[in-house]
Amino acid sequence: MTAELILRNARITTLDRSNPVASAAAIRDGRFVAVGDEAEVMAQAGPQTRILDLKGKRVLPGLIDNHLHIIRGGLNFNLELRWDGVRSLADAMDMLRRQVAVTPPPQWVRVVGGFTEHQFAEKRLPTIEEINAVAPDTPVFLLHLYDRALLNGAALRAVGYTKETPNPPGGEITRDAAGNPTGLLLAKPNAGILYATLAKGPKLPFDYQVNSTRHFMRELNRLGVTGAIDAGGGFQNYPDDYAVIQQLADENQLTIRLAYNLFTQKAGQEKEDFLNWTKTSTYKQGDDYFRHNGAGEMLVFSAADFEDFRQPRPDMPPQMEDDLEGVVRILAENRWPWRMHATYDETISRALDVFEKVNQEIPLAGLNWFFDHAETISERSIDRVAALGGGVAVQHRMAFQGEDFVARYGMRAAEATPPVARMLEKGVRTSAGTDATRVASYNPWVSLAWLITGRTLGGLRLTPERNCLDRETALRMWTENVTWFSNEEGKKGRIAVGQLADLIVPDRDFFVCPEDEISYISAELTIVGGRIVYGAGAFTTLDDSAPPPAMPDWSPVRTFRGYGAWGEPDGAGKNSLRRTAMTACGCASSCGVHGHDHAGAWGSGLPVSDLRSFWGALGCACWAV
Repeated sequence: MTAELILRNARITTLDRSNPVASAAAIRDGRFVAVGDEAEVMAQAGPQTRILDLKGKRVLPGLIDNHLHIIRGGLNFNLELRWDGVRSLADAMDMLRRQVAVTPPPQWVRVVGGFTEHQFAEKRLPTIEEINAVAPDTPVFLLHLYDRALLNGAALRAVGYTKETPNPPGGEITRDAAGNPTGLLLAKPNAGILYATLAKGPKLPFDYQVNSTRHFMRELNRLGVTGAIDAGGGFQNYPDDYAVIQQLADENQLTIRLAYNLFTQKAGQEKEDFLNWTKTSTYKQGDDYFRHNGAGEMLVFSAADFEDFRQPRPDMPPQMEDDLEGVVRILAENRWPWRMHATYDETISRALDVFEKVNQEIPLAGLNWFFDHAETISERSIDRVAALGGGVAVQHRMAFQGEDFVARYGMRAAEATPPVARMLEKGVRTSAGTDATRVASYNPWVSLAWLITGRTLGGLRLTPERNCLDRETALRMWTENVTWFSNEEGKKGRIAVGQLADLIVPDRDFFVCPEDEISYISAELTIVGGRIVYGAGAFTTLDDSAPPPAMPDWSPVRTFRGYGAWGEPDGAGKNSLRRTAMTACGCASSCGVHGHDHAGAWGSGLPVSDLRSFWGALGCACWAV
């Protein structure tokens, strides 16, 4: 049998320690059948084999996001104006103004997460007055992380918030001197008010949601993502809200391999949910494109802390342990693994008390359970996780909230938040993801840049070099390490014979490009199961997987496309798709010769990449100044 596709003349990083580099790879029936030198691989060629000459380009395994709300995000992607990667508030507000102009009533304009005020050159959010000025009649809902939402006057009228509307538990509707809502909603610290308000907006009809999900997957493929674990989410009910993704799976239209966890939806009914699901669903049901992955990230509401670092750390209620034990026993008895949202060590240590208690009666060995986030996990808790055979799935929330964390807890506390290098050193199963689409961006390269450089989107250096990862380790965090978290070790995550043929050709060499270019990487070619699902540049003509135009016809996706407004390289995206201003070089002051465009200096062999050493001590990364 001959190969269906062969990649040759390539620089392949396989992540296979027995065969770390190769120049060619052959694919048949969705798997790698040969990986090595060209002479060996070309022996797999036949008359019908498609052969791609990659002209020396780097090839990497496809990226796998360990925590992505892809199902919920896909249902809404076409409705959302994405400020992810936009570098100035002026550009963001211009995007908003233009979208308002084409959005028909009663539709809303929604900016739903994925950005932080720190990424803007202005270092601030818009005021409600500024939003009202560009949108006097069209409802605008703007979600900033999980700490606040801004609603213009039209949105307040649409959701019906008045002087008489009470504050929900853990949330605040801010008011003026007369008691009228101002349009600012605050999580204090419960983000329920933000979710509930967003849920009041119009929804897309089913066919539009199918189209929207395909466009979201397309955007992820453009960034090199070939797989993800869906962590469930608020207002994402199983099985109703899974109908779209199930239809795409049934019709073989998924371009992202997806494992999904089931997320309980109502406080006080968590045991009933999991008792029902363990009777009606089977762990691992599905196939290599769409499969069940257990429970979480919400196990019980009383154990859910919140990651808003502008607010004090919440204390979990006294009944947390009893609530959690009831659910964990159900899962352990049915051999379902779980994931659990936990930001603070105080929550993690109490949860571990429960896990250890259950383990004494129902051994957890063989269950791939893990904590999500774990920003302040302690050394002691790391050891306890290791002893129980669990894992930790980290995400780059500190890249978005690092400045807020430092303001509350200090720079010293932020140096190992989360302690990724230490967890790897201790042998704890550890992988990386985004927690997109609301609390952070879905761009995997932003996460990789954070792991490698230790910098926030605002340019603040949080993590000293000793706690940062080298590029290969960071890449493993996004590929082979993730497979344990979906119980797929040995099946994907490397370019190796027998593994699923998922790979990417990035538009620049991840291993040699300057550090400040990592977050700007996108894919020129993305292959999932041997199928080309995205092609750009020299590979554009090979791409036959593009979905129909975004629906509805006023969708922001038609104009701006996605991350960094890449659909407008000469418009809204012009300042987001190249390195500019402070977000590009992190300088404390402008360079009078080169401005902030230091590509030459960063790409040289001179010691300028660490702004705290040598040349950086001069106040600018450009050695020529």
